[in-house]
Amino acid sequence: MKRWLDRTLGSIVMYKLVLMSLMLIAIIAIVLAFFELISPDPLALLASLPVALAFSFVTSWLGARIVRQRAHLESSLITGLLVFFIMAPSLEIMGLLGIALASTIAGASKFLIAFRGRHIFNPAAIGAYVFIFVPLGFPTWWVGTPLLQPFIVVAAFLILYRTQRLDLGVVFVVVAASIRIALTIAGGGSLTDALSFTFASSQLIFFVGFMLSEPLTQPPRRWQRLSIAVVVALLFAIPFSIGPLYSDPLLALLIGNLIAFFFTQRRTIRMTRVETTEITPGIWEVTFAPHRPITFRAGQYIELSLPHASADFRGVRRYFTISSAPDAGATLSVTISVSEKSSSFKTALLALPRGSQVTATGIWGDFVLPRDTAEPLLLVAGGIGITPFASQLAHAHCQAEGRDVVVVYASSSSEPLPFSDVLSDASARVIVFGPQPAEALPAGWELGGEGRMSGDALSTLVPDLASRRVYLSGPPALVNDLKSALRTNGARRIHTDYFLGY
Repeated sequence: MKRWLDRTLGSIVMYKLVLMSLMLIAIIAIVLAFFELISPDPLALLASLPVALAFSFVTSWLGARIVRQRAHLESSLITGLLVFFIMAPSLEIMGLLGIALASTIAGASKFLIAFRGRHIFNPAAIGAYVFIFVPLGFPTWWVGTPLLQPFIVVAAFLILYRTQRLDLGVVFVVVAASIRIALTIAGGGSLTDALSFTFASSQLIFFVGFMLSEPLTQPPRRWQRLSIAVVVALLFAIPFSIGPLYSDPLLALLIGNLIAFFFTQRRTIRMTRVETTEITPGIWEVTFAPHRPITFRAGQYIELSLPHASADFRGVRRYFTISSAPDAGATLSVTISVSEKSSSFKTALLALPRGSQVTATGIWGDFVLPRDTAEPLLLVAGGIGITPFASQLAHAHCQAEGRDVVVVYASSSSEPLPFSDVLSDASARVIVFGPQPAEALPAGWELGGEGRMSGDALSTLVPDLASRRVYLSGPPALVNDLKSALRTNGARRIHTDYFLGY
């Protein structure tokens, strides 16, 4: 099941997964409303939906034109759908005007409430929150209704799983739900009432799945994300009133966004393409020169935005692990595998002329080596999963860290392996699984076998693996299989990096 889920979700870009999920929930809500199974008027839903979408799209398009950027269609539609689910649906002119203004504020906030091109707050949250103080429409979170919850739960799970944010979802739900249940029981309600109110008749799951998890308002490291999840959960669930401010899910999220902003790369990253090199057959390294110095840790990933003609289903934004070391100088590189079935994004990326401008929305990731350089490591890569290790080992070599590293590399190709110079310079012990002839390997490298890499084989080749911190990187099927096998063979400290749909 997990392998099927990884393969299926890997073929869908995160933005499209969110957009399709929201559209499906909207359609289901309208159908249920026509059968009078949920409270909103179906005609009010039909009137409110196009208003929310149209004003969000037009505002985002105009804002992008003003700042000389290309509008991100999926993002604007997602924002409009979120406003639709938060604001009270209406057939009245004033109610529809409120929805239109909420969508307009949401779209404009991406450009007006931004720092050096990077928006600070969740756009839908800031757009809807204004109407707590303005008597023109009101955020009712009508989406929090029992019959929609099964669909919301499934969609939220898929989104959090796809973005590897299930831990964030679990932390938020456990903290917020525990408080709400406790307060309901303390107020005289039964446990059944508390559970029903918390999970069936509230915005809890929708909130964490579609809003708290928004990537651009998330900090880069796991401990930061989980800390903010706790803060937002406390503000979400505990009633308070301070002057004109009082407890509200939207306010909780906006405060969390503001805290996260101080952890993040606080500007849109602008870069110039300086070089594209085929380092081995089918493997290309694309190098950029950032306009301003950027900070990252070896092993983290970047989201590139590349609007291009005839974009395929996978869209114009993609995540790529940074393959160059943080101390590589004034450049940053990503490495991609290219085949006849490659996406339009990769095709456009390779076709970029020298000097072309590219933007990135941010840098994230926890797949980083321990700060204790004396700790022995086992780095296991499958295919293009070698890229984070290239960055890490190049950095370790440059800093003369002297780490005790064993690299195990599985490849299905008989072509020369990428980053062989980096691996050799790092003085790591390198073991290769695949069809490469032993005599073609660099001096000192070992051939582990021509068949599939297994936990037993690794245990034989690396007898002290139980004492090493293990890093696994590559296709989900390989990572999941090896993680289980390595645990069986004694490994306990295992970190994984999935190349979903790479």
